[in-house]
Amino acid sequence: MAKDKIVLAYSGGLDTSIILKWLQTERDYDVVCFTADLGQGDEVEEARVKALNTGAVAAYALDLKEEFVRDYVFPMFRSSALYEGYYLLGTSIARPLIAKKMVEIAEKEGAVAVSHGATGKGNDQVRFEMTAYALNPDIVTVAPWRDWEFQGRADLETFAREHGIPVPTTKKDPWSTDANLLHISYEGGILEDPWAEPPAHMFKLTTDPTEAPSEPEYVEIEFEAGNPVAIGGERLSPAALLQRANELGGKHGVGRLDLVENRFVGMKSRGVYETPGGTVLYHARRAVESLTLDREVLHQRDALGPKYAELVYNGFWFAPEREALQVYFDHVASSVTGTARLKLYKGSVTVAGRKAPQSLYDKDLVSFEAGGDYNQHDAGAFIKLNALRMRVQARVKAKAEAQAEQQPAKV
Repeated sequence: MAKDKIVLAYSGGLDTSIILKWLQTERDYDVVCFTADLGQGDEVEEARVKALNTGAVAAYALDLKEEFVRDYVFPMFRSSALYEGYYLLGTSIARPLIAKKMVEIAEKEGAVAVSHGATGKGNDQVRFEMTAYALNPDIVTVAPWRDWEFQGRADLETFAREHGIPVPTTKKDPWSTDANLLHISYEGGILEDPWAEPPAHMFKLTTDPTEAPSEPEYVEIEFEAGNPVAIGGERLSPAALLQRANELGGKHGVGRLDLVENRFVGMKSRGVYETPGGTVLYHARRAVESLTLDREVLHQRDALGPKYAELVYNGFWFAPEREALQVYFDHVASSVTGTARLKLYKGSVTVAGRKAPQSLYDKDLVSFEAGGDYNQHDAGAFIKLNALRMRVQARVKAKAEAQAEQQPAKV
């Protein structure tokens, strides 16, 4: 009798290799593995081969870099979203794409379930499973970290040895990482102490700002309808452009972040991030937007951005409220066409210039010289009208205070 199939998001590491075997031996599934290439490098094909050698009945390794940046990163960037004022959502934005492909492969393979290696304390379990249910409401999700009886790392390694899964003998870095074209994240281990400074050798994408070039570098980034399309005068595909921005930002130590954030499941966690290209593009877009967006539209967009960031962080990418907000943000971004000139220097990004063919900036209006459509005498009436409610309030308050002083003292 044929076994049910399950699709596993497989990284090739020890944990997902153990999960692969556990799904076979403890849950009696035929396991189909899937590894998404979001810019990690050679490890993607290595993971596919390892999955087959560990017992998977099939293994997929899909190059999703362009789709990732074009259909997920850039739409998110058009909202100018930052989670809790800092985080550019590098891990969060990758999960809906991975889960979407898991569901597609499950349909192709006739699998009844999907599985992942996220722990029961983190956000990724929510992101993977919320996406799976949104795209296939009848799919079964299996989360081994929530279900199995292993009590710790020693139990996992014992299971691995019993089933012929190689256990690394070299000392592992005392933190966990997640990497894609947008960023690298670091958490756990020695980083669980929020007072401890991250070790200098931990960072992979960015030069230590103190050791970055002693001369600043200028770069021009061109936008069309809210999307970056060229950098340094060269038009590039979305993935290639982000990679180029990573190289430039990383060279100058741009994009490091150390954050204590609030997880959706209810706890605070400390994450350290490197997002060099994303940081460069964020500042470039804001520079062009300062010329092209109406004041009230810009302020309204920025008021909605944190809600959008929260939806992405919490796993609601395919929820109707995120999709509705996206329509609004895309409409706003339609006028964001222009060029930003940035100065990169020892960890900092400074706007050195900006221009746009449909700029709302009017030099004649803002000039200290008299003339143009602005009559300075009109400002007096404008100020009085805007101050009217505060003047009324002040008079009422003064009257109440005067009446209180006239009241006889109570004995």
